Amino acid sequence: MITRSPADVQSVPLALPQERAPWQRQLAGVIRDPHELCRRLDLDPAWLPGAEAGHELFEVRVPKAYLARIRPGDPHDPLLRQVLPLGEETLEVPGYLADPLQEAEHTPAKGLIHKYAGRVLLIASPSCAINCRYCFRRHFPYGENAPSRAQWEASLDTLRGDASIREAILSGGDPLAANDRQLAWLVARLDAIPNLKRLRIHSRLPVVIPERVDDTLLGWLSATRLQKVLVLHINHANEIDEALIAACTRLKNAGVTLLNQSVLLRGVNDSVEALAALSERLFEAGILPYYLHVLDPVAGAAHFDVPDDQARELVAGLRQVLPGFLMPTLAREVPGEASKTPL
Repeated sequence: MITRSPADVQSVPLALPQERAPWQRQLAGVIRDPHELCRRLDLDPAWLPGAEAGHELFEVRVPKAYLARIRPGDPHDPLLRQVLPLGEETLEVPGYLADPLQEAEHTPAKGLIHKYAGRVLLIASPSCAINCRYCFRRHFPYGENAPSRAQWEASLDTLRGDASIREAILSGGDPLAANDRQLAWLVARLDAIPNLKRLRIHSRLPVVIPERVDDTLLGWLSATRLQKVLVLHINHANEIDEALIAACTRLKNAGVTLLNQSVLLRGVNDSVEALAALSERLFEAGILPYYLHVLDPVAGAAHFDVPDDQARELVAGLRQVLPGFLMPTLAREVPGEASKTPL
């Protein structure tokens, strides 16, 4: 196998547009005000005090492309439930913590999380296009984990010095919220590490702003020798529109394997019908179901919890109506365990 030296990597040209790309303009124009969110969706003003209270703890962020898929006037719309702050977020619930996965104990260098054998996670961007109310990193200290390029080199030295590491995972925030010049630089550095075989990207950005999958992104993805996996985060069939399907087709044509992970959320997808429709719609878009996570116990998200017994019943019902290849694995992430724990 031919590998590139750092000098070779630095010389790889990257053609970038001089003006902001359409996805960057959408990212800059996300809704950040709970008043505007409620007004645009024609919600009863009674929802506003709770929205303001939740917003104080974790700000509203909703792209307009995602907003267009939400039914106006319906406070129980499954997409709205994922982004609308509620007063319940201010309640202190025993067992719900700021760092439920104890990631602070597995951060040996800035922007690097090493929890599982054979793979490491790199915080490629501290920001997201959308703030999901159940996010397990809603309290993550991103300000302390936003490396400069010089600091990235220290993290990359960790990968170079450990031949057992075969996979690099770009996460965040949302890694695709970073600009393409930065991502191309980072992926080229990863490409030059001989022991790495796979590049995995966890992102919700193509779901909420499908225009993110543009020629520039496909250019640096296509250039790497690494096997490419994009793990999307989709919780409900209504999130999959024709624009997302078109973006997925472009990614598949560029040699990217598409998987999906969902979170089981009360009021969003806690029925056999909703989960079955999600798996069917994912497959129509060329995406395979991967994980169905039970809720991580992060402070502010207890109202989304679905008890384990109910989760198992839902999966048993799902197995009655879906073929095996459309069945996600029901799992929990337990701090200190060597992998996700199936339920």
